[in-house]
Formats: sequence, C-alpha cells, structure tokens
Amino acid sequence: MNNLLSKLEEIYKRWLAIGEEITKPDVMENMKRYIKLNKDYKDLQPVVEAYKTYENVLSNIAHSKEVLATEKDEDFREMAKAELDELLGKEEKLEEDIRILLLPQDPQDSKNAQVELRAGTGGDEASIFAGDLFRMYQHFADKKGWRIEVMSSTEGTVGGFKEVIFNLIGENVYGLMKYESGVHRVQRVPQTEAQGRVHTSAASVVVLPEADEFDVELKQSDIRKDTYCSSGPGGQSVNTTYSAVRLTHIPTGIVVAIQDEKSQLKNLEKAMKVLRTRLFELEYQKYLDEVSSKRKTMVSSGDRSAKVRTYNYPQNRITDHRINMTSYNLTSYMDGNIQDMIEALQVAENAERLKEAVEDI
Repeated sequence: MNNLLSKLEEIYKRWLAIGEEITKPDVMENMKRYIKLNKDYKDLQPVVEAYKTYENVLSNIAHSKEVLATEKDEDFREMAKAELDELLGKEEKLEEDIRILLLPQDPQDSKNAQVELRAGTGGDEASIFAGDLFRMYQHFADKKGWRIEVMSSTEGTVGGFKEVIFNLIGENVYGLMKYESGVHRVQRVPQTEAQGRVHTSAASVVVLPEADEFDVELKQSDIRKDTYCSSGPGGQSVNTTYSAVRLTHIPTGIVVAIQDEKSQLKNLEKAMKVLRTRLFELEYQKYLDEVSSKRKTMVSSGDRSAKVRTYNYPQNRITDHRINMTSYNLTSYMDGNIQDMIEALQVAENAERLKEAVEDI
C-alpha cells in the first residue's frame, strides 16, 4: 500500500471517531469541546471525500491492468488501455490535490476577518483611493455572500476614508482575505489635480482573523474605559451625549476608540471586538513571523508595509508584485472581481508550502 493511501486511511478513521464522539452526551454538554470537534469534523470532510474518490480510482486502475494482463480480445484490450491512460492522469492530479489538502492549514483560515484600511501617502487622493478599495471589498463580499459590519470610520475631507475598520463575516473569510494585507498603490490622475498629471498614492490594508471569546481571555480589571462626546470632521461635537468609547488595555497599552454608533453600549461592544482581535494579533504574529521567514508569497505573514499591488488607471492595469501577475482588467477588478488574483496567490503559496514539506506524504 502506498504512503499516501495509508495516511488517508488514518485520517478517515479519525474522522469516523470524531463523528461518534460528537454525539456523546458529555461532549455535547462541553460547548468549547463540542465546537472544536465540529470544526475538526468539517475540516476533515474534503480529505475524506478525496480519499473515497482516490480509492475508487486506484481500484479501477487495478481492474484495467488485470484486463490488459488476461484479456486476449484486441478491442477489449484497446478499451482497457484507453481507460487506464485516463485513470493514471486522474490519479496523478488527485495525488497533487490531496498533498495540498494534507498540508497543515492555518488554523485561523476559517475565521471571519477584521480589515483595517488606512489612507497613506498622497493626501486627499489617498483617502479617495481607500474609499475605492473599501467599495471593491464590499462588492467582493456581496459576490461571496459575506456580511460586512463597519466598526469605525474617519472620512476624508473630499471623500473616501482616512481610516475605516470593518468586519467581514462568512465562511473561510480570513483564508481568502489574508492575501490583501500590505500597501496598495494607485497611479492615476487625481480628482483633486487640475493639471491632468498622473500621481501615485497609497493605502495600507491590514487583515486580521477576528478573535472570538475562546481565543482571548480579557480581564475587566486590565481595561480602562473612558467615554466622551463623538466628534465629526474638524473635531466639532456631533452630539451632546457621552456615547463614544475609548478602551485602554493597561498591560499592553493598546488603545481602541469607537464613536460610530449613537449608543454607548453598541460602541462598547464594537470596541471590545476590536480590542480582542488586536490582542489576539500579538500572539498570532509570532506564527506569522515564523511562516514569513520561509515563505515570500504571504505579505500578511510579516511585513505589512511592503508594496503588494499596483493599480494603474491609464493602462487599466493591475499588478501583484508578490507573484509578478499582471492583468488588464482593472475596471472589472474594482467592481469586486478579485477572486482570480486571490486564487493565483493561493496556488503560488501552496507550491511554496509543498516545497517546504519535509515529510513525504
């Protein structure tokens, strides 16, 4: 039996065992364990399905080889040979797909994502571009069936955003959105430029896995809460109630201020979510640093100040600098059709991960 098949059989047995364990009353009473086992069961499902397909292909290959070894009728032999060639091609493709499925996954990939978008160099034009990126992600989220929840935003003076923080809620959101972390650069004639010259501006994107209550234990004694009146552009007060909330995490010095909602309670809830995710990032960053030392594809696994993508409007061109991929469909891309670029980054990353895999699976 080959090594790959034996590894898959082990996983299949583990999947069956998890399925049995989930139904036990003591497990169902322990919510944390129940959630983890359910996640493990669901994560192993694609591997189990691939195992059954692979087993079937191997069985058919053995049958075709037996026909070729015993059959005397030339027509039957020709049919068996054609079938065997097709099956061997399927076997090779399946083995490649399975090896990728068996690579250790980032445990955070299945989580929701918290995205922080900030205008960089370029003044008002950078804020406008940050607004364009926000709309691009909104369109992408709509196509994926994800929900978007704006946590905090500061508008630019002539449109767009100086900063916007939002959550994307859905299935495997972080696993796709993590490739967006880094500096995005735009080259175009700014709306604010009368001379018609092409300028370069930038916006930074930081994508974090949203932390849930199981990930981070927050002690209320470690948090200082301040309330104040929310302010609009230019600093003027927009209401007279102390609805804005500022949280300071005393051990780390992390400060989160939220004022988007009219209700102090809602602002507090959002601020706690953002604080939890930022605290989780401190731990998660150790994992990212370790990965980035081995892998260049993932800018989200290290230097978030690195330039990852250029959007050139005069040439309708978009270039991802990590994989040197260029497309001339910028208009469509800004409408949220970014899946192809993300898939190309995934393929490149999987190729790098396969190279680093020491174990022969």
